[in-house]
Amino acid sequence: MLTVTVDEIQRNLTIYLQQVAAGETIIIMQAGKPIAEIKPVSPIYQQIRPYGLCTGEFIVPDNFDSPLPEETLNSFEGK
Repeated sequence: MLTVTVDEIQRNLTIYLQQVAAGETIIIMQAGKPIAEIKPVSPIYQQIRPYGLCTGEFIVPDNFDSPLPEETLNSFEGK
């Protein structure tokens, strides 16, 4: 982890951003106190979920797609 002042980061922003891109985390200090942290963005990998992930863990009831009771519908509508 690298610590720099606001003035240093302003003078050499490109250099510090290259270091962040290489995996370095930078703490920016002002008046001897940390005010910000710059760190690399974590890559987001989206995995495809396998089919049958929860096979056998629950059973969908036969009336799953039947209309809801009037009382339940009214509570959704605030009646």
